[in-house]
Amino acid sequence: MADVQNTSGATTAGSIEVGTTGAGDKLAGPGTGRATVQQPIDARVAVKPSFDVNDFPLPTGREEDWRFTPMHRLGGLHDGTAAAAARAGEGTDKIELALPDGVTAETVGRDDARLGKAGTPVDRVAAQAFSAFAQALVVTVPKETVLTEPVKIDVHGEGGVRFAHVVIEVKPFAEAVVVLNHTGSGTRAANVELLVGDGAKLTFVSVQDWERDAVYTAQQSALVGRDASLKSVVVTFGGDLVRIHPRVRYAGPGGEAELFGLYFADAGQHLEHRLIIDHDTPHCRSNVVYKGALQGQDAHAVWVGDVLIRAAAEGTDTYEHNRNLVLTDGARVDSIPNLEIETGEIVGAGHASATGRFDDEQLFYLQARGIPADEARRLVVRGFFAELVQQIGVAEIQDHLMEKIEAELEAAVG
Repeated sequence: MADVQNTSGATTAGSIEVGTTGAGDKLAGPGTGRATVQQPIDARVAVKPSFDVNDFPLPTGREEDWRFTPMHRLGGLHDGTAAAAARAGEGTDKIELALPDGVTAETVGRDDARLGKAGTPVDRVAAQAFSAFAQALVVTVPKETVLTEPVKIDVHGEGGVRFAHVVIEVKPFAEAVVVLNHTGSGTRAANVELLVGDGAKLTFVSVQDWERDAVYTAQQSALVGRDASLKSVVVTFGGDLVRIHPRVRYAGPGGEAELFGLYFADAGQHLEHRLIIDHDTPHCRSNVVYKGALQGQDAHAVWVGDVLIRAAAEGTDTYEHNRNLVLTDGARVDSIPNLEIETGEIVGAGHASATGRFDDEQLFYLQARGIPADEARRLVVRGFFAELVQQIGVAEIQDHLMEKIEAELEAAVG
C-alpha cells in the first residue's frame, strides 16, 4: 500500500487485491503500476465478531482499525470505565418517536431473537455497547406497507454515559424512510441494525448533530434481502469525536446497497467513518459516495472504505468514492479506499479518493459574473454537498440539512 501526503493536508491510500490461482497467494496492485505477490492478508471483514466484550483485547491505538482514532478522547468507551459510569446511572437520553400508521415500536431485552441478526459487534466498543445496554428499541414496518411519511427517531443526550441498541426491521415488500437524529451531549456507544426484507426498500438517514463536547460511536449493521434495496445516508456535523462503522451484508441475490455520507469537521473535531461491504452473495450491487468538508486548526476527518468480493459473489457490481474539500489550513484528511476481489466473474469494481481546496476555475467563473468572492465560495460548497442531500428524497429533511450546511459555511467562509 502506498500513502501519499499532498499539500491539502490529506493522506490517501488505496489497495486492490485480486485472488490468483496460486496456493493462497494474492496479487496486489496499489495503483502505482507495480504488482507484487504476497501471502493473503486478513480482510477487515474477517475480524472475528463477538457479543462478548472480553473476546476483544484492549485497543492501544496501534491497531489498523484504531490507528487514526485519538483513544484518549473516547471517554472510556474502549477500556470499561464508561461502562462503570453507565452502571452507576450516569447519563440519560430523551427519545421521541414519530410513527406513521401501521409502524410499531417496542422495547425488548437482549434475549430477543431479532437482536444480532443483521450483524455482530466487530470491535471492543461495539461489544461493550451490546453488553451494557438496558433495553433495545425495535421499530417494525409491516409487510407490503408503503409509507408516505418518514419514521422519525429523535435521540437527545442529556449528559453522562449511555449505551444503546436499535433495530429497524422493514418486512418483505415494504417501503420506508427512517430518520435517526442525534442531538444533545454525553458519551454514547450504540449498535444499529437494519433488517431489509426480501423485495423491501429502506432509506435510512442517520444524523449526528451533537453538541461539541459529545462522544459518539456506532456500528451500523445492515442485512439486505433478496432483490431488496437499502439507501443509507450518514450525516455528521456535531460532536468532539464521532466514529461511525456502517457494515452491509446480503441475504440473497439481487440486493442493492447505496451508502452516502456527508460530514463537516470544524476546528478540533475528529469525525471518522469506516465502511465495510461484504459481497458474499451473487448478483448484488453496491455504490458508496461520501463527501466531507473541513475547516479550522486540527479538524480531522477519516474515511476508510472496505469492499470484499468473495469467491461466491459472481456478478457483483461495486464502486466507492470519497471526496474531501479542505477550506482552511490546519485541517487533515485520511482517506483510504480498499477493494479485495476473490473472483474474476464480476460486472465491475472500482474505487477513488480525492482531496483538495477550492476549485480556482469555478471561483473565477462565478466572480467573473459579478458574484462576490465569499458568496462564490458558498455556492461551490453548497453545490459540492447538494448532490448527496438530494439523495434523501424527503424535502423537509433535505431543507434542514442544507440549513445546517449554510450555518457551517457562515463560519467557514463568512
